[in-house]
Amino acid sequence: MRCDFYAYMDRMKYIKRWQLMRSVSDENIMEHSQQVTMFAHALALINHKVFGGDVDAEKCVLYALYHECGEVVTGDLPTPIKYYNNNITGAYKDVEAVACDMLLKVLPDEMSGELSSYMKPDTKCYEYKLMKAADRLAAYVKCLEEIRCGNNEFQKARVSIEDDLKSRALPEVGYFMDTFIPGFLCTLDELQEL
Repeated sequence: MRCDFYAYMDRMKYIKRWQLMRSVSDENIMEHSQQVTMFAHALALINHKVFGGDVDAEKCVLYALYHECGEVVTGDLPTPIKYYNNNITGAYKDVEAVACDMLLKVLPDEMSGELSSYMKPDTKCYEYKLMKAADRLAAYVKCLEEIRCGNNEFQKARVSIEDDLKSRALPEVGYFMDTFIPGFLCTLDELQEL
């Protein structure tokens, strides 16, 4: 029996992000998902090691790993359109759910139940909130990178994303911003000055 799920996942590298913005460097959803996965893991570690929390790090990581998988079916709808109004946002969430269902159907039965909980996550749990914050942190880092390269097209997005991150009031995000974001403003030579 042929199973196409991972062939679909491999196509994430063809789905471009930030389509309406002029970018110095292109980013695809595979690269983005890898960065979100690292950041989600970092937020889970911060939750455990800094704040004594008990989030499920594996759940955070797997939510992040699969958070864009539906886009191999739908493509990446630009943020200004996706969030233009509640009707569009709701309709797009429905389309994403159908896309995830389509992908789950190309998995063997013994695997689809397990992956379903990560592709269609519990949006009320703390692990999901950390993953969504990691997603925004990745977008914020993209803005910083573009601005550092002289592309001011990302200035408004940077401010908007920073405000959004602050409004989430997650202590793990504050710690990440204070501890790790300054490094993203450095050149390679500055990073190597230890």
